[in-house]
Amino acid sequence: MSSQVTVDVSGISPSTTEQALHDFFSFCGKIQSIDLKPEGDDGKKSAVIHFEKHSAANTALMLNGGPLDGSPLTVTSDTTHHDDHDKHDGPEPFDQSEKPRAGIAAEYLAKGYKLSDHILNRAIELDNKQGISKRFVSYMQGLDASVGQRALGPQQTISSKVQSTLKDAHARAMSVDQEKGYSKVAHEYYSKALASPFGQSVLSFYTTTSKQAFDIHEEARRIADQHKAQQSTHSPSGETPAASQTAEPPSGDSKTAPNTST
Repeated sequence: MSSQVTVDVSGISPSTTEQALHDFFSFCGKIQSIDLKPEGDDGKKSAVIHFEKHSAANTALMLNGGPLDGSPLTVTSDTTHHDDHDKHDGPEPFDQSEKPRAGIAAEYLAKGYKLSDHILNRAIELDNKQGISKRFVSYMQGLDASVGQRALGPQQTISSKVQSTLKDAHARAMSVDQEKGYSKVAHEYYSKALASPFGQSVLSFYTTTSKQAFDIHEEARRIADQHKAQQSTHSPSGETPAASQTAEPPSGDSKTAPNTST
């Protein structure tokens, strides 16, 4: 099956390396291999990217027209890719390809890649058409309960409270966090986002398909802000803590465009 889970990419800049191409498309999901070759006399390149899952290839197709190293990419496929992220009902945690496309688009923006609102709207359309992974929704709902209990009290959820209440809850959560050191053992982006005053909107962003390009930009800013906060916090040895899971590609070192939001 892996030989069929492919997308064709053309218009690749002469300066783009295979590693940069891998970093760009790894936001979509796990990549098995990349076949990169010269495309023509202008020095541009083309590639065939082999993904592990059809849902990852489907995400890659939404990036058609997106620029990498200043060159707009043409992303196509002869295969019709249907999302397969809910074919497995086991307890395994979600992987990158199971995140909402709007969330993946926010990660691109947060890392400095440039995506037009046309592409962002394409991501929203995919979420509406394909739905959001049941495992990912279940994960977020579980965090809703666990973070709510920590910030608001027993049997409380973030989604049950209005924004004004959440602001007070955030202050209490920070106080409890300082006493018991939750943040020292929980550097996970989603739980931190849910515990913020924006918890309800974050939960809605990742579990519903009702959103706009503006919402993707807002989520990108939240991701980027946390990434910057983590970079500015140095350990006594001078090392910088690892970046948030959401702000980094799922594998490999990331090559970013000039530093911007997300």
